[in-house]
Amino acid sequence: MENRDTVCLLKECNAGSKMAVSSINDVLDKVKSADMKQLLTESKSHHEKLCDEIHTLLSRHDSEEKDPNPIAKGMSWMKTNVKLTMDASDATVADLMTDGCHMGVKSLHKYLNEYQAADHTSKDICNRLIDIEEQLCKGLESYL
Repeated sequence: MENRDTVCLLKECNAGSKMAVSSINDVLDKVKSADMKQLLTESKSHHEKLCDEIHTLLSRHDSEEKDPNPIAKGMSWMKTNVKLTMDASDATVADLMTDGCHMGVKSLHKYLNEYQAADHTSKDICNRLIDIEEQLCKGLESYL
């Protein structure tokens, strides 16, 4: 049971990290503030680093990575583009990214509760991902 929960939790963290990277990529070229661009770039780098770590762990468990849900990814892309077409400000980007972070943190807490038998390492990765999301939200507050 522990192995199954571990793999499931790692896969959800992997999908979440990939979704975050994709979302940051969707907005990065629209950001005007150099400081905000730096914040997003650093967060993207943290997500990518965690993705690499998760990939290694999933390989050890003879499991494949998980991509984000294509419907959720498509809806996110559409929402981002519609909102930025109407108002291409840093405040809009901050609002979109903050919403995404909150959804991600909520999902990650749900998965921690769902996969309670996961090993310590995968729970630690999940908590680190939550921290990355929360730090990004905190950093974006001044742009809202």
